[in-house]
Amino acid sequence: MALFDHAKYHLMPHGVRNSVSKPNKPAKPSMLANLAFNIIIPTLVLTKLSSEDYLGPVYSIVVALSFPIGYGIRDYLQTRKTNLFSALGVFSVVMTGGMSLLQLDPEYIAIKEAAIPAIFGIATLLSTRTKYPLVRTFLFNKQILQIDRVILALQAHNSELHFDRKLANASVMVAGSFFMSSVLNYVLAKVILVSEPGTVAFTEELGKMTALSFPVIALPSTLVLMAVLFYLLHHIQKLTDLKPEDIFNDM
Repeated sequence: MALFDHAKYHLMPHGVRNSVSKPNKPAKPSMLANLAFNIIIPTLVLTKLSSEDYLGPVYSIVVALSFPIGYGIRDYLQTRKTNLFSALGVFSVVMTGGMSLLQLDPEYIAIKEAAIPAIFGIATLLSTRTKYPLVRTFLFNKQILQIDRVILALQAHNSELHFDRKLANASVMVAGSFFMSSVLNYVLAKVILVSEPGTVAFTEELGKMTALSFPVIALPSTLVLMAVLFYLLHHIQKLTDLKPEDIFNDM
């Protein structure tokens, strides 16, 4: 894998680039909205409305699933972009709900919970042998970094190949974070899902698993990704003499 073999960007001179007004960026999805529709509301529905006095175990699952699925569809209609990872996230939610409605053994849900991040990890490792490593999608991208400026500086310092090796190391670390999530997903599902499928208790356990997925799984994975980002920042600075404000985009 060589980052610069295929990345012959059509770069304008620095002064010209600065003189061109930047197009308005589309509004980024709110973190609060993401948490609300994907975690908070489904959790409340599953834990508080699953008894026979309210929605019951079946309809509570259907209602809980409608929020992340509806939010994912709305996001697509707004951006008109198909995001593979968002699509897999919706697929994961649908699979969990479907398995629950079919009252399959909780072991299948645990396997499914582990399989999704494991697939990401394997894909990240395999992508290092292609021209399009997935670490560029996660971290080394124009939404986070000033890619054009970084590439010009690396070329000026004749450090492209050295940085390619650091990018490959970052890919291994990112893959490791996915494999860690895979193990945590499986353990969390095995520990929490202990009741018979189709019962109120099982539906409440699904809600508890959804609620715990953020602090137990997402938070450690996010910390690993932040560490990898700072690893790349350190080596970009070392190889280019750029300052952090010349590397990161304005947030």
